[in-house]
Amino acid sequence: MKKGITIKNMTKIFVTNKNTQVKAVDNVNLDIKPGDFVTLLGPSGCGKTTILRMVAGFETLTEGEILIGKENVASLTPDKRDTALVFQNYALFPHMNVYDNIAYGLKLQKLPKSEIDQRVQKILNLMKMENFADRVPSQMSGGQQQRVSLARALVMEPGVLLFDEPLSNLDAKLRIHMRDEIRKIQREVGITSLYVTHDQSEAMGLSDKVVIMKDGIIQQVGSPREIYQKPANAFVAGFIGKANVIKGEIQNQNGENCQVKIDNKVYKATSDKTFEKGQKIEMIVRPESVVIEREDFKATVTKSMFMGEYHEYEVEWKGQTILISQSNPFGKTIYGVGDEMFIGFDETSIHIL
Repeated sequence: MKKGITIKNMTKIFVTNKNTQVKAVDNVNLDIKPGDFVTLLGPSGCGKTTILRMVAGFETLTEGEILIGKENVASLTPDKRDTALVFQNYALFPHMNVYDNIAYGLKLQKLPKSEIDQRVQKILNLMKMENFADRVPSQMSGGQQQRVSLARALVMEPGVLLFDEPLSNLDAKLRIHMRDEIRKIQREVGITSLYVTHDQSEAMGLSDKVVIMKDGIIQQVGSPREIYQKPANAFVAGFIGKANVIKGEIQNQNGENCQVKIDNKVYKATSDKTFEKGQKIEMIVRPESVVIEREDFKATVTKSMFMGEYHEYEVEWKGQTILISQSNPFGKTIYGVGDEMFIGFDETSIHIL
């Protein structure tokens, strides 16, 4: 049965060897709907893994509640919670074959052999691993082992599935493949999932909702598109992809729609905040939203890199470095270091921080 996760006022304080206190998680509140895939994303030490471990039961809360479905599980041991964890290092038994690794948790529950066999075969079919049942972990690639680890978690039919950076040990190409596989399987099963990563592309490609964290505090919760297009602050803007922060001032505002002055040019922009005319503001403009050869501003190229599917520039404008990403550069003018170019900003993509 699908179950949601509700985290209320979660706080975790660690005491160091020098008897000082470190607040790893600071009053976190989060609602995850049944069947949603939610990713905790942030730099190392931001508290995301600590939150996952508290949901799993491997860390105790200093304050707060964790509800899985309607049950407060904060005081329960891991085996009493309706969760399963997919580990970073797979955590497979090296002496057991794939079938026995997957069946291990069911055997601990002392289920009938016929039910164990039925559930394991069902998961093997789902994972497209029917021909791997007799292999041991040493006979499989990292990606195959991670699929077994996922199968072992799913076969327990938990209400909530937890992922602790499961793709970090794989090479770049395999990570993309496994990311797609995890999302496909999660949608087929419909299980509520909480995923931890520091990889922005994983979070964007997998999630219904992304939770951006810094210093134990949630900075923003939203869909990948909301987080990317309308970041709540400069930290979020810079952590998800690349970003230009442009200064300007408010000309007028009508709801979310604003007119802003950048240098001597007036642009349209969006914001979920309220401003006064003439108020100084900062705006986010993504590199792909900087328009080359729009004669609004003149800039000087300081970096020019051909990246295949796009061309990357850094230009100096008004003493500021502006990042530009020009897609499909074939047949377009390529500017070199020292060249002057005209630039402007795509009005549909300017967001006020």
